[in-house]
Amino acid sequence: MLEAVQTDPPLLKQMSALPTLRLLTCGSVDDGKSTLIGRLLYEQSLILDDQLAALERDSRRHGTDGDNIDFALLVDGLEAEREQGITIDVAYRYVSTPRRSFIIADTPGHEQYTRNMATGASGADLAILLVDARKGLLTQTCRHAAIVSLTGIRHVVLAVNKIDLTGFDREGFDKIVAAFKSFAAALDFKTIMPIPVSARHGDNISAKSANTPWYSGPALLDYLETIDVTEDGGGRPFRFAVQWVNRPHLDFRGFSGTIASGTIRPGDEIIVAGSGRSSRIARIVTADGDLASATAGDSVTLTLEDELDIARGDILCEPKNRPEVSDQFAAHLIWMSGDKLLPRRSYLMKAGTRTVPATVTELRHRLDVNTLGELPAKTLSLNEVGFCNIATTAPIAFDPYKENHTTGAFILIDRMTNETAAAGMIAYGLRRAANIHLQGLSVGKQDRSRIKHHKPAVVWFTGLSGSGKSTIANLVETRLYAHGVHTILLDGDNIRHGLNKDLGFTELDRVENIRRIGEVAKLMTEAGLIVLCSFISPFRAERAMVRDLVGKDEFIEIFVDTPLAECIARDPKGLYKKAMAGEIENFTGITQSYEPPEAPEIIVARNTQTAEQAAAQIVALLTARGLIDRIEDLADDWSI
Repeated sequence: MLEAVQTDPPLLKQMSALPTLRLLTCGSVDDGKSTLIGRLLYEQSLILDDQLAALERDSRRHGTDGDNIDFALLVDGLEAEREQGITIDVAYRYVSTPRRSFIIADTPGHEQYTRNMATGASGADLAILLVDARKGLLTQTCRHAAIVSLTGIRHVVLAVNKIDLTGFDREGFDKIVAAFKSFAAALDFKTIMPIPVSARHGDNISAKSANTPWYSGPALLDYLETIDVTEDGGGRPFRFAVQWVNRPHLDFRGFSGTIASGTIRPGDEIIVAGSGRSSRIARIVTADGDLASATAGDSVTLTLEDELDIARGDILCEPKNRPEVSDQFAAHLIWMSGDKLLPRRSYLMKAGTRTVPATVTELRHRLDVNTLGELPAKTLSLNEVGFCNIATTAPIAFDPYKENHTTGAFILIDRMTNETAAAGMIAYGLRRAANIHLQGLSVGKQDRSRIKHHKPAVVWFTGLSGSGKSTIANLVETRLYAHGVHTILLDGDNIRHGLNKDLGFTELDRVENIRRIGEVAKLMTEAGLIVLCSFISPFRAERAMVRDLVGKDEFIEIFVDTPLAECIARDPKGLYKKAMAGEIENFTGITQSYEPPEAPEIIVARNTQTAEQAAAQIVALLTARGLIDRIEDLADDWSI
């Protein structure tokens, strides 16, 4: 939680006038990040008397420095953090000196909370990377350095902490500095400032220490007060992501958002990156009145001289310096989910103010955080970093992250849990499909449906192996065929003899299996068919992807809810017996999980319904939805 250290209005006014430096502390667990911030606050007299008294009490209860004050407790506010002696969440603190104001993010060092560290790094200008002088560079040190570079931080302070515990050894300090500079040679840092410090005792924190006469550089605070990390955001090309179409009444239509980069004035020509439509700025509106100009960081409402079709997520830009618009690009991913990345799975990508479905089409490599080497990989696990190709369902406008952090950053969201799965930084667009365009056709879906006298749909049967999916699907198709309904039945086993014979049964292969089937099913609905799909399809995410792909009005999910024990007892193909004997790997229900639908259109309870009754229920639903004409005597002669 953000917390102001003073409430005195003159001081706050003075703070707002100072150039603010956003920085974070990072490094491996127990390297002294929280202690360093606490010591800095203490030496600048930014701890109020009641806070200091509470800190002394907490130090006796939770401290790790005997009778002395444990400065880490000033930042580690969570009870769990104090009990475990580690930082879990990102803690923010405001610090002000006569020369500069700071916003400091204290990030966790434990590998389990690497995603929290990446969150703190995303808004920082400088990183203080702490290293224990006794231990040197650790895996987490290297991982944090790599993430710092990926998130666009170009200035690093290498704080070699606990130098007092090595007797202020210069040789050890020099070895750590040399090792880090060698490691960081492949990273995109502009400055690296090594400083020997003792956060616990204050050496080289606010003032030079007499204990390190061999060190000729500045104290940490002096360096932070003087380093210039500013970038001319106003000098970069104009980028404005529309967050809200502001239409309070019929006579006003504006587009609200924050300027990501560049400067704009009334009369300037702009273009909508996605559509290519152009106009000129009529007004720059704010709550305090119209502006003569606005620049990067300003939140404004823009009105245009012409009426253009603009929606949330569109990017306004300069006509002569546009962002790239593509549905395919290469990007770095920092994986933040406990569930591993599955290429070809559909995620939601939030880029700026726009959200579109996206898939990782290829994981090109995983980053070895110890060597920065490229390792082959099929997936990413929690806290791993990878480089991949991504495809979106609709083109988006973007700049490479190195050129613009705002328009080059995105997150991936798990469609089922709604949790953030990954943070991404776009490297460059993939132009492989730039010359491919949708061909206009004279005959469309509705035309094909009209001559068939029914509407298209996908009826998706899901359930465990042996649940009876194919039996029911076959009965439904038999009945529909007998009444002149144009159908096609796609069965899991049959498809794997042809289209998908190259796929196995791993999670990755199952995701790709359903992705391909979804695309085929969509094409067949374009032909006006009712497509019956019988697949185990164990993952909710892929079934949701197919529903979105074909359209919610044309997708009907049938969950054949047969208990696992009954499926094992039936075992018509002898597969469960082999799976339980260890002869078949990745078998759903035995060694691989099945995720039941949460809101299917129909649940078939096989312990209370016969296959014929289930088929009749499904045909009745197709009739009720107006997809087919009414079929009388649904329970008659199912052997047709």
